[in-house]
Amino acid sequence: MSEVLVSAAWVAERRDDIALVDVRDAWEFDGIGHVPGAVNIPFDSFRAGEHAAEDAGDGTETAGDASADGDRGETGMLPGRERFARIMSEAGIGRDDHIVAYDDTHGVFAARLLVTAELYGHDPAKLHLLDGDFSAWQLERETTSDATEVEPTTYEVDDPATVGGPLVDQEAVAAAVDGDAVLVDTREDWEFEEGHIPGAVRLDWQELVDEETRGLKPREDVEAILDDRGITRDRRIVLYCNTARRISHTYTVLRHLGFADVAFYEGSLTEWEADGRPLETGS
Repeated sequence: MSEVLVSAAWVAERRDDIALVDVRDAWEFDGIGHVPGAVNIPFDSFRAGEHAAEDAGDGTETAGDASADGDRGETGMLPGRERFARIMSEAGIGRDDHIVAYDDTHGVFAARLLVTAELYGHDPAKLHLLDGDFSAWQLERETTSDATEVEPTTYEVDDPATVGGPLVDQEAVAAAVDGDAVLVDTREDWEFEEGHIPGAVRLDWQELVDEETRGLKPREDVEAILDDRGITRDRRIVLYCNTARRISHTYTVLRHLGFADVAFYEGSLTEWEADGRPLETGS
């Protein structure tokens, strides 16, 4: 298995061979129902701070406090190694598992779980996003409100600084501004106009989503949008948003399309602004 975005049929065929994770709130998981066999890891549980909530409706993001479990000050909005290990262990997930994540918001919150796992050392080839969210699944397939039996594991995490993955810091972003890389801002147009990192191009992550299927638009449509912004495979791509949620979706899509050189600025604009880095305004 090497697919990044996977269909509902793909998930149904492999239900016993994957770790299926629902990142919606617990009340949705229990009250509305979930995909049979899924475990619940709510989005807020794997973000830094208890109040690191992001409003999926209007695209705004609010940065929370640092993790309080011994990883205070870790990069961006990562929850901290101990905390993430505990969450995954309690959900019965192991480092060798193929994880398929889903939400009910076109995959943006689920993608964040996958990127977080990758940054802590989970093999990216074993990280998959359901193409189409819970609402899309519910239209054609069974759901349940029954609790999923979980056998706790010991989930091991690595230091993101030593993983050698896509994570980059401010200096790398600043170098990208003056180099040949494409710096991509995945926020909405009004946010971009109010202030963005100099030299960035705008690609609202939602432009790649089909409202009807609730999954990714057809490949040719996505490729055309990317080409129009100069986001091509022969260039290094550096992604940022406000607090690294929305770039998680775009990063996952680019992985799906075979982009090999994609960098992930976890600190994003929240960190960039806090450190007094320059901004441009306008479109």
